[in-house]
Amino acid sequence: MTTPIRTTPSEPTAAALGGGSLAARARRLVLATRPAFAPASLASVLIGSAWGYRVTGRFSWGLAVLALLATLCVHLAANVLNDVSDDLSGADRGNEGRIFPYTGGSRFIQNGVMSRHEMTLWGVTLLAVAAVLGLALLKLRGPGVLAFGLVGVALGLAYSLPRIELAARGLGEATIAIAFGVVPVVGAAWLQSGRLGAASILISVPVGLWVAAILLMNEVPDRDADARAGKATLVVRLGVQATRRVYLALQGGACAALILAAILGLIPAWAGFACLLLLPAAWRAAGAISAPPEPAALRRGIRATLRLHMAGSALLLVSVLGAAVAH
Repeated sequence: MTTPIRTTPSEPTAAALGGGSLAARARRLVLATRPAFAPASLASVLIGSAWGYRVTGRFSWGLAVLALLATLCVHLAANVLNDVSDDLSGADRGNEGRIFPYTGGSRFIQNGVMSRHEMTLWGVTLLAVAAVLGLALLKLRGPGVLAFGLVGVALGLAYSLPRIELAARGLGEATIAIAFGVVPVVGAAWLQSGRLGAASILISVPVGLWVAAILLMNEVPDRDADARAGKATLVVRLGVQATRRVYLALQGGACAALILAAILGLIPAWAGFACLLLLPAAWRAAGAISAPPEPAALRRGIRATLRLHMAGSALLLVSVLGAAVAH
C-alpha cells in the first residue's frame, strides 16, 4: 500500500488546478515550470547582450529577444525534467523537509496535478520550442550558435538525466553555473558582437556564482531526502558546516570577480566596489545553513539568496550599460 504524501496548504493540488479549459491547462503548464526561478537565466542573457553592445556599440533587439526566449525555454524544460527525475528517484516523493515553492520540486507529480508522462512531454515540448528558436538564431548568426545551444541544452539535461545526473555526483552547482550563468552571458555577448574573449567570460563569472549559490541554498532543506534517495548532492557530500563555507565563497567570489572587472576597466570603478554592500546580506543568509535545519530561517535564507542574485545582476547590468555609454 502506497503511503499518502503530505501536502501543505500552499502546494498545488488537482482540485485547485484542475479543469479542461484552455486557461486552466495554460495555468498548469506555466506553474509546472517553476517560473519563480526564470529570472536567473533571463538576467544572464540581458547582461550578455549588454556586454555585446558595450564591445561594438551596436545592438539587435531581434537577436536579444530570440536569445531570451530560447534560454528561457531551456531553463524551464530543465526544471520540468528535473521534477520527473526526482520523482523517479524518490527524492521529491519522500521529501518531508521541503520548503515550497523553493525546494522539493513543483509537487505537480506527487500531488496528482500532472502525471509523470505529462510532465515529460511538457519538458520535451519546451526543448523543441527552444530548438526552433535556435534554428532562427542559426539562420541569423551562423553555425556558432550551435555550440552555445548544444552546450546549454546538454548541461541542462545532464544535471538530472538518469544515469548521468550530475547533481547526484556533487556537480550540480558547477553545471548550473555554466549552463545558466556562463553560457548565456558569453553566448548573448557573442550574438551581439560576434566576438569571444576573456572579458566576456569574466563578466559571466559573478552571474554563474550567484546562480550556483541559489542551488546550493535550495539543496539544504532537501539534504535528508536526497541522501535517502541516493542523490549525493554537494550539500549531502559536504555536510552543513562546509556547505556554509562554500556558500560564502560563492558570494565572495562573485564580488571579487566584479572588483577585478572594475580594476581592468571593464566596468566603472564604483560598480566593482558597490558589490561589497551585498556581502552583509550574504553573511546573514549563510547563517540559515544549520543543523538541524530550521525551516523559517531557511526560507529567509533562500529568499535572501534570490534577492542577492537579482541585486547583483542588476548592479552588473547597470554597470555594463554605463560602461557602454561612456565608451
